[in-house]
Amino acid sequence: MTQLVLASRSPQRRAILEQLGIEFSVSVPEVEELEAGPPIEVAVENAYRKASAGGAGSPDALVLGVDTVVAVGPRMYGKPADAAAARATLEALSGRRHAVISGVCVIESGRHRTAAATTQVEFRGLNEPLIEWYVRSGEWRERAGGYAIQGRGAALVERIEGDYSNVVGLPVATLLQIAPGLLAL
Repeated sequence: MTQLVLASRSPQRRAILEQLGIEFSVSVPEVEELEAGPPIEVAVENAYRKASAGGAGSPDALVLGVDTVVAVGPRMYGKPADAAAARATLEALSGRRHAVISGVCVIESGRHRTAAATTQVEFRGLNEPLIEWYVRSGEWRERAGGYAIQGRGAALVERIEGDYSNVVGLPVATLLQIAPGLLAL
């Protein structure tokens, strides 16, 4: 039986796989991630790098790498380094529509398949007290775009178009397109 290896430290990705009832192990890869370029290409390349590094010790496994970026046009908003950067990111996204883009890579038997998912998210107009409330929560830490839609970050969002699970961190529909046998593991 093939084993799934999740090449990620993301608790959100783990939770989604657990909700689907998929057994997996975790291998947290240390890779140098791209930080510039067209957002879709950056997300897919980073997912490939994570899957490649995460599966190095498991040649018979199906290895999953995922990378998520938040973008307004070509401008990407990564994981804020501190509270000031989180505040600046939320101010930049306030009242605007942005794309949450996840690159997905599956490596199995030495071959890789990649895909990307894009979900459009529109933030409400955020006033200073709301931004300060969210920044104080600390939920922005380790989150692309500085928010978590599945938590307190839901208060920032007016609407989404596309896959909600993508905004959380793992686009399930896209994953199953490139790894249709995954649910049978």
